[in-house]
Amino acid sequence: MPRWEHGSEERMRQAAMELFEEQGFEATSAVQIAERARVTTRTFFRYFPDKEEIFFADANVLTEALVEELLRTPDLTQPLPAVIRTLAGYDWESLGSREDLRRRGRLIASDPRLLERDLIKQHQMADRFRRALVERGVDPDIAELAAGTGSQIFRAAYRKWLDGDDEADLATITETVMSLLTAIVSPARSPRERRRAPTG
Repeated sequence: MPRWEHGSEERMRQAAMELFEEQGFEATSAVQIAERARVTTRTFFRYFPDKEEIFFADANVLTEALVEELLRTPDLTQPLPAVIRTLAGYDWESLGSREDLRRRGRLIASDPRLLERDLIKQHQMADRFRRALVERGVDPDIAELAAGTGSQIFRAAYRKWLDGDDEADLATITETVMSLLTAIVSPARSPRERRRAPTG
């Protein structure tokens, strides 16, 4: 079997996704992925510590890029919108086509271990946002709330964006989700409540 190093990482990613879809994540081994990608098992483990990491190998680089963008934000007097804008403004399709991102999402949702690692990565990203906000002078309690809430709002919008058609705009969807949160936190008062409210 011919083996070569050039392009190995991308071939292994592609082979893994194919095998995961064909026979399931649990039933797929690192050896099978290496064979499908035509590399040695040793080469596989040089790139990935385990098969789960195929989904998350770029997570740390992505987090650092987003944190740098947040730190460059000129005005952080409203940290929650700043976190949301940073996330919504990223070119997520640079990580793969919408369909590839959907496939990744479906595969992660199908396996408890992948879901657990995904949640850990999300938490780590939110914590880096928190530290970046504190570094920029935001009160620590506010920074924690803004980072955690902003990340959750964006994740809800991101899921809707993935499930929508290819014309769906992530920034617009994110604004809609943010409006839902505003309605929950500050619901419109009923006419009776408005009549009872003090006027002066």
